[in-house]
Amino acid sequence: MRHISQDAMKENSMKTKRICVFCGSRVGRGETYGQLAREIGSKLAQNGTGLVYGGGSVGLMGLIARSTSENGGDVIGVIPKFLQELEVAQEGLTKLEIVDTMHERKARMFALSDAFVVMPGGLGSLDETFEIATWAQLRLHSKPIFLLNHEGYWEPLVDLIDHIISHGFADPSSKRLFQVVPDFEAVLEALDNHQNEAVEKLT
Repeated sequence: MRHISQDAMKENSMKTKRICVFCGSRVGRGETYGQLAREIGSKLAQNGTGLVYGGGSVGLMGLIARSTSENGGDVIGVIPKFLQELEVAQEGLTKLEIVDTMHERKARMFALSDAFVVMPGGLGSLDETFEIATWAQLRLHSKPIFLLNHEGYWEPLVDLIDHIISHGFADPSSKRLFQVVPDFEAVLEALDNHQNEAVEKLT
């Protein structure tokens, strides 16, 4: 029987097992968004980190799921019944969970994930992002949230948050709910640092 040290058990418990990615059900204009989705899927698989996402086969959602799967990664999709036909649920996932409502979808994606990455997307991605950030603001969780600011895509959102703060409708600490990063490598680096800091606190 293989014996595992106490330190190794602590480190394993802190490891980011799954990342939830919020992203568009469209591919966007140009080719860079699709390339980004495929690259992230490949890096998740190479890193041994599972993907949690909205379960669809279209847009960036489908691209990142297929890329993760094709590279040997673990993929869990969560999709409400009524979207199965609209978004055409992705086949070949490690697991596809069917829920009744959008609210259940978001709650389940949250429960399955250790961190959140917001890729370029539309209103649905914003809805998911603001809900998970609001839960963090209310101290319902402390899971990291990353805005992947690919080619400056989320700059208007960052400006909007500054605008809200400047008009007194949010505390400046609201900006700390998100980490704005330029690429997925920065996400992995931040998560590694977060894990190492957590292990140090336990030792």
